[in-house]
Amino acid sequence: MDIELLKHLVDYGVIALLVFMSFISVWFFIERLLFFKSIDVKVYKTKKSCELAITKHLTIIGTIASNSPYIGLLGTVLAIMLTFINMSSGDIEATKIMASLALALKATAVGLVVAIVSMIFYNILSRYAEEIESRFDEIEEI
Repeated sequence: MDIELLKHLVDYGVIALLVFMSFISVWFFIERLLFFKSIDVKVYKTKKSCELAITKHLTIIGTIASNSPYIGLLGTVLAIMLTFINMSSGDIEATKIMASLALALKATAVGLVVAIVSMIFYNILSRYAEEIESRFDEIEEI
């Protein structure tokens, strides 16, 4: 198999995975916001059942936030390894090497963007969840 083709498969496969992860993060963020806007805490009999409903899908967003930099880094490492393999075959043009390394670093950059955005989503939703839980506590006290 051609090294260039393998490099593009590794790079764009990782980018595609990160784009998919960001889509999931955005999807669950919007879903949770809509849920939080329409929630009635009086429906829940216990605080635990309310808490479980409120925090649903937050773990997924948190997992995406914490793992997307690693997936981006994996893409970068694999692309750099393929660049070294390409260099070892005697193809040592500086422009090709720099283009390959820049393409490899793109995976890390995309992974960091997905992580930052997902972490912002997670923090916003966590704060909303805390506010809703405190509303449940207020109703319980009455």
